[in-house]
Amino acid sequence: MNTKTVLITGATSGIGLETARVFAKKNFNIILSGRRQERLKSVKAELEEFTRVHTLNFDVRNKEDVFKSLSSLPELFSSIDILINNAGNAHGLDTFQDGNLDDWEAMMDINVKGLLYVTKAVLPGMLEKNSGHIINIGSTAAKEVYPKGNVYCASKAAVDAINQGLRIDLNGSAIKVGAIHPGLVKTEFSEVRFKGDKNRADKVYQGYQPLLPLDIAEIIWFTVTRPAHVNIADLVVMSIDQATSTIVNKKEDI
Repeated sequence: MNTKTVLITGATSGIGLETARVFAKKNFNIILSGRRQERLKSVKAELEEFTRVHTLNFDVRNKEDVFKSLSSLPELFSSIDILINNAGNAHGLDTFQDGNLDDWEAMMDINVKGLLYVTKAVLPGMLEKNSGHIINIGSTAAKEVYPKGNVYCASKAAVDAINQGLRIDLNGSAIKVGAIHPGLVKTEFSEVRFKGDKNRADKVYQGYQPLLPLDIAEIIWFTVTRPAHVNIADLVVMSIDQATSTIVNKKEDI
């Protein structure tokens, strides 16, 4: 029986949910982290058909909740082998001068500080056993700033820098660190960005074939199943229809 344990933040939808499904079917112990308790319960019930599941209901922005939850895991789940820092989102799409301060704070708190808190809480256990794998889910926005993306792009560029810095700091250990930077993926991302405006969100993915959450989940699985000497440090993935953040081959008849 595979006794490895994976912690996935933002596990109740999109990439996080599909990743949890992939790992559950491979018989990993799964720790699901998310803010929506009812969804956590639903996903837990689904995945328990395949494996052992523990849920953590906290907001990664809350430093105290993060450290309290991760320091009091049941014994079966206490040794985390893989951390997938997936929690993150975008709020608003405005020019800098029209930007909303609350939106800025939410993006920096979730995308940057939340990732730092969770990683800081998990890393000591990996260091103690000199084993582990940290995967940070970034974005093509980390690599290329686009109009009205200002603070969101900055938050993902920070993830990119943290990923590189962590890999440097852990060099000489057996802990792998890498980032996966997806382009357009059809998830709740745009609906959150546009604050519930589903029609506007749907238009982001119309006219072409975007990436799907399962595409990224399968890449994550590939990444963690490489031999011990292979670390996929930085991976950018886009739909065949996407060339850059602003160049997408959209067809009216799709």
